Amino acid sequence: RFQACVYFASVFQAMSCGIHYLASVFMAVTPNFLCGFPGNVSSILFHNSSASSIQDIWTLWTSTENYVVVQLENGEIWEINQCSRSKREVSLNLAYEYKGNKSEFSCSDGFFYDDTKWKSTVVTQWDLVCDREWLAKLIQPTFMLGVLIGAVIFGDIADRLGRQRVIWFTSAGQFVFGIAVAFTFDYYSFVIVRFLLAMVSSGYLVVAFVYVTEFVGIKARTWASMHVHAFFAMGIMIVALVGFLVRTWWVYQIFLSIATLPFVLCCWMLPETPFWLLSEERYEDAQKVINTMARWNKVNTPCKVSELCSVQQDDPVSGRTGENDTSSTKKHNILDLFCNWQIARRTITVWLIWFTGSLGYYVFSLSSVSLGGNEYLNLFLIGAVELPCYIIACVAMDKLGRRNTLIPFLILSALICVLIMFIPQDFSILIILANMAGKFSIGVAFGLIYLYTAELYPTIVRSLAVGSGSMMCRVGSVVAPFCVYLRSVWIFMPLLLVGIMALLSGILTIMLPETLGKPLTNTLVEATEMGRNKKICSGKTPPAHGGAALEKIEMFGQETVSTEK
Repeated sequence: RFQACVYFASVFQAMSCGIHYLASVFMAVTPNFLCGFPGNVSSILFHNSSASSIQDIWTLWTSTENYVVVQLENGEIWEINQCSRSKREVSLNLAYEYKGNKSEFSCSDGFFYDDTKWKSTVVTQWDLVCDREWLAKLIQPTFMLGVLIGAVIFGDIADRLGRQRVIWFTSAGQFVFGIAVAFTFDYYSFVIVRFLLAMVSSGYLVVAFVYVTEFVGIKARTWASMHVHAFFAMGIMIVALVGFLVRTWWVYQIFLSIATLPFVLCCWMLPETPFWLLSEERYEDAQKVINTMARWNKVNTPCKVSELCSVQQDDPVSGRTGENDTSSTKKHNILDLFCNWQIARRTITVWLIWFTGSLGYYVFSLSSVSLGGNEYLNLFLIGAVELPCYIIACVAMDKLGRRNTLIPFLILSALICVLIMFIPQDFSILIILANMAGKFSIGVAFGLIYLYTAELYPTIVRSLAVGSGSMMCRVGSVVAPFCVYLRSVWIFMPLLLVGIMALLSGILTIMLPETLGKPLTNTLVEATEMGRNKKICSGKTPPAHGGAALEKIEMFGQETVSTEK
């Protein structure tokens, strides 16, 4: 009961992460637009169609290369393009074709936008078009840069100060910065506030994975960790729903941010994880959390921290080195992920999988825009299609193991990339289905790597490992658009690169240890031994500090299940 309450409270906030990650899809959309004209309009001509208002033209607008002929009340005739306008020297009659002299002018009178779908976006708010179009294109990259930095910073802070404090700060930050975005007064303040929002959103998501992993027992760890992604996908579906209902960008942003409020009001009740408290030698605080868990789960004989300490002292593995005496108090950094050859090779492989998963996910996503249709429905389905993906991944991970699931799905995504190259371009439906299959397969690997990373590393650097992996993930998401631009070189170049990366990642994954059914490690020595000896922490050898704690704490949940039955 205790673990379930903590879990659902934590993953509820993951929806807001999905919301803020995808909010710019509709908030920064660029509608049809034309250069403004100096005066009141008396008549408008577009090819063979005439109108009295510029709003009547948008239904006929088909290409950005088109222009509109406008006659003003003073008799002047102007040709209006998207980023320029020209005044005809001879204004005898209103005709679409004109071969006389014209005077070119800049768009000093602003722009006219098509507000059929969106009443207001950040693009229309600050005229981020034409020579300012690059500013609009920087909105999502700067957000992803914030995600990248936040993943590393808050992952490290969570290992130093605890998971609880980071969850408090980042969840409150998502609400405050989310609302603040709606009230920014110019483009630059908008980008800065969204950058801060990206940092706290990324920080929460990274630490939440570690948080729920350290609270949930072995039997439920797979499903619990993977379905954090499911709540993230639900956030994407909420973006589609709110985008359909609200067409003014700042109101849209406020509605999306309100989803964070319920968790902010109750997040202060979440406890620190016993794992982190034990690693910091805060035994009394750890005992209080354990006792609380026991009361909630109606366990009459909770485990004692003194018993866990005695297990650590008697453990032959931890007794072989004096480093363990100071490992819990030592301040760790990213160099600890390369402390020896075993851990360094593991880190390089894990980082490559994170990068490949993100790169492939976004390349396949960008390729799926050819589906057409209603953009709101498309985004909703993109979020919904992830739900069965994670269910299948959970079943496979529990039956086959983490490594044995990751390897075939990475290789399968590589094979699908090759398959798409041989599908004739006329078979559009088959190409779309193949792209969706590729996204599905890379999505399984992408979702699995969060849990797998948390299980591969010990408590003292677990948040740092997940945070640095998420950093590589964001590097992949930044590289993905540039990868898609390579279509101008060769149409299949993006798929070729993704296929090569996926195949290489799948091969290197063979060298990683399997973590299914094994207790979490607490020190770098235990994590190293897990890679060298498959029997370590398998139950035949008494686990060290972290393993003993996990086994004792997990008994609460197991005894509760037995009582309910």
